[in-house]
Formats: sequence, structure tokens, C-alpha cells
Amino acid sequence: MKIKISIILLFINLVSSCQNKSTIIMQNPEITEKNIVNKLASNIHHYDYEPMYYLTYVQNVCFSEILVNDIPVNKNFQEIGDGGTVPINNCIFKSGIQKVTFRLYPVGKNKDFDFPTLVDNTDMKIEVEESDNNERNGDGKKIASYITPLVITKEYEEGKFEFAGKTYYEASFTFEAKIPYEVEGFENARDLREWDKEILHKKLLQEYNKIKEIYQKKDYCNIARISYDNLKNQFVSEYKDRKYIDDVWTMLMDAYKLPTFEMQPIENYKVVFFADGKLVALMQNTKDSRVRGNTSLWAKFDRGEGIETLFCNRYFYIPKGETEFKIY
Repeated sequence: MKIKISIILLFINLVSSCQNKSTIIMQNPEITEKNIVNKLASNIHHYDYEPMYYLTYVQNVCFSEILVNDIPVNKNFQEIGDGGTVPINNCIFKSGIQKVTFRLYPVGKNKDFDFPTLVDNTDMKIEVEESDNNERNGDGKKIASYITPLVITKEYEEGKFEFAGKTYYEASFTFEAKIPYEVEGFENARDLREWDKEILHKKLLQEYNKIKEIYQKKDYCNIARISYDNLKNQFVSEYKDRKYIDDVWTMLMDAYKLPTFEMQPIENYKVVFFADGKLVALMQNTKDSRVRGNTSLWAKFDRGEGIETLFCNRYFYIPKGETEFKIY
């Protein structure tokens, strides 16, 4: 395939340069596109026992969101019956009691059904297991579980969902985790729910537009800086090796560098708090299953096989004693 030489030269310049960018990110100033993998890998430590915590869920006739310590770990807005297993170490910042929260929503209407509310056979079952990362084929041990409440009736001798007819259901349970690693959580962040709503919204929208510009201008060093803290917590908590880190970063950069990569408008959003008010985001305010449950930072691209989407989910916090947002 022939490509004009001017396009090639422009692409090379974008990849290689971290200079002359209009937006300056002060967070993680030492991080660049070229050194981020080595910097991330330098934080990884290994232990005789490396506890991994997994959340396994099975749900029926509903959509759902699952959070650990009030941070999203899974969402399902497409399948009315779904299940899976999700690693959750990246939401466990210190040893002690951890909180799992899940939210159930009606599946609504399509050509085959119309369920405007949660129904009699709606349910959610969740288990939390602990296993040793060093024993790849070892069996985990169940340390907590939860099942949605049932009520016995003449029609349902085995029970039906107690809150059938509702348009929303939320429940929580806890479990204890003991971890050997150290990562920074949000204990020392400000509770943003206490801020004036209009001021917070204006400040947050400015930050989202700034980050959108960074992605759209293919400012790879700044992309590395705003990605670093989130990726570091994930890789440290999951004991990942350098090859895995390199593979993930390469996969992300392959998408960012596509000439068809196009950030989408920041619109139709709502302000949502996470981590007990310490994190805030502009979340998609829609029931469109393709984007629901994500932030308003997202892009479309085409590798030649059709349009794909990439959600550049970024959350914001402000450390105590400071006034400016940091990115997570």
C-alpha cells in the first residue's frame, strides 16, 4: 500500500517527539512514552505468597454494575443473563475489610421482550475467592459470597426475587483481604462531594477537554503520564512481569497511533462520584448499551475491519491540602 511521504514524516514526528505540545501535564513529569514500561516494571515486587482475589458472578434477567471499594470492576448492559470472573486486586489498596457493591437494572425492551422493571426471576450471585499467584493451576478458596434475597409465595415455592417490580436494586457485602504489596489509594484525597456542584462541574469539564486534546493530538508522552498511576496500581497489585506490561502498553499505543483514531465529543454526561467521594468522573448519561457505564472520554478507530471503540476511562481526585485535580 502506498502512503504519501509527508504522512510518514508527520507520523514519525508525532511518535518521537515529546516537545512543543500545547498542554502540559505536571503529574509524573519524569514519565515518557519511551520509559514508561521500565518505570512500571521497576515497581513490581514478588513474594513467597502472592494473594490474588477474584470475583465470580452469575446474573439473570437484569443488567448490572459491580464495584469494589466503590470503584467499578465490571459492568454488563448487553446480556440479560451473564457471568464471569474478574480479578479485583487493583481495587484493594491495603489489608483489611473490603466492600463489594452491586447494582441491578431492568433490561428494558427489545424485539423479544419488554421488562421495564426487575422481574420475579431476576437474581445475582457473587463469590469472592483467594488464590496464590505463584500456583497458576492451584484451586482458590471461597472467602465470601452473596445472593439476592428471595421470598417464598404460593406461585414460587422455591422463591422469587424479593424486589421484583423495582427499577433499581443495590446491595453490598464485605470480605477481608491480606496483601503484601503497597499501593496508593485515596485515603488522603479530598471528599469532592463537599464541593460546590457548579464549580466542580466546570473544573472537571475543563480537565476532560484537556485530556481529550492530549489523546487527539497524539501527545504520547502526556498520555503516558496520565496513564501511569492507574497502570502502576494494577500491575503492582497483580504482580505482573515486564513482558506483560510491555504487551499491554504496546496494545494501547497501537490503537492511539492509528491514523483513524478519533476522540468523540464530550456530551450527554453526568457527574458521578466513586471511592466514597474521593474520585469523580463525567460518566455517559445514556441507556445505550454500547457506551453505558463508561466515562465521556472515548474514541473510535478502524483497523480496516470496521469501526471499533476505545474507552479512555479517566477519573479525577484532589489530594488533601491541594486544589488541582490529579488523574487516575
